[in-house]
Amino acid sequence: MTNGLTLDTGALLALERGDTRVRALFQRAIENRLTLTIPAGVVAQAWRGGSRQARVAHLLNDPDVEVPSLDDVTARAVGVLCGRSGHADIVDAHVVLLARERGHHVVTSDPDDLRGVDPSLRLIVV
Repeated sequence: MTNGLTLDTGALLALERGDTRVRALFQRAIENRLTLTIPAGVVAQAWRGGSRQARVAHLLNDPDVEVPSLDDVTARAVGVLCGRSGHADIVDAHVVLLARERGHHVVTSDPDDLRGVDPSLRLIVV
């Protein structure tokens, strides 16, 4: 059981493509009052079309969706995690860090990258 989902860039891109499985997953999560967490770096990677990205914009505007920033303390923790795992992508490491802290499953299209940071991470592959 999980109390929420942390999304990576692939999850947002799948939503924007209209992937019915992803849309249903997010809808169920919101209906069940699960927290959806989208690291700010994920938003930056996925946000390319501006207001044309209606599905992503709608999700980001939901008051129950959290978009944590990469502040100084978190940035240092992400850097340490990158160093320990040998993984260079700070956005992936931030996703992992947030999911760990919150006890979330991660919704991803790239499980190998995230498992490279934390092999024990609970993933939902889209």
